[in-house]
Amino acid sequence: MSAEDILVKTKLGEYLVKKGLLYTESDEWIKVQDSTITLGITDYAQKKLKYVVNVELPEPGRSVNAGEPIVTLESVKSVADAYSPCSGEVLEVNEELYDTPDLINKDPYGAGWLVKIKPAEPIDESKFLSPEAYAEKIRAKEE
Repeated sequence: MSAEDILVKTKLGEYLVKKGLLYTESDEWIKVQDSTITLGITDYAQKKLKYVVNVELPEPGRSVNAGEPIVTLESVKSVADAYSPCSGEVLEVNEELYDTPDLINKDPYGAGWLVKIKPAEPIDESKFLSPEAYAEKIRAKEE
């Protein structure tokens, strides 16, 4: 955790929100680098899922549409989808998750990333939540 990151403390838990990322309403984070988007689920999402035991990832080269479920996460508690933040092409998937899906729990903003996507169009960052807005969303949901 860097000094700039946000630690959201609620009655139900503590959740890390990393600076330098954008967030979705459905609890994914995105990192925009050059013409690639890296997608993962947030600390809040992984704590709600509990222990992730299996991950279904899309095939590289697959075309995806914004809002489409592209990753399925199975935990001891439930099954959840992660959604594509944009239309484009899947460039790469985190193959380490096939053998060690709990990387999502251990390091959701680092080694637990899910997929990399080449967007069909430039990303409109105003359609996503800032770290501060996402932290407020968690607080509102948990109070």
